[in-house]
Amino acid sequence: MVITRIEPLSCAKVAGTLYAMVGVAIGAVVSVIALAGGFGSDSAIGAGAGALVGVGAIVVFPLLYGGIAFIATVIVVWLFNIAAGMVGGIEVQVK
Repeated sequence: MVITRIEPLSCAKVAGTLYAMVGVAIGAVVSVIALAGGFGSDSAIGAGAGALVGVGAIVVFPLLYGGIAFIATVIVVWLFNIAAGMVGGIEVQVK
């Protein structure tokens, strides 16, 4: 079996979804750190800023990671299709 072409949008949807899940995990870590820093602050403004950054990380990181992965995957798969057309693709052995 030889892979000679990959559908770019199909692959990009999968990669974007996977990286969005990674973004949720990273956003959760950043959120916990920001909330801890905000609660450790002596002022109400610092606590509010920590909470805002924490909630923002849960929303922004998945969108950012997923969006960048989607775009990058479309480009990389497009380049793969060009290269596979020149050299013949990737040979895969399946049982």
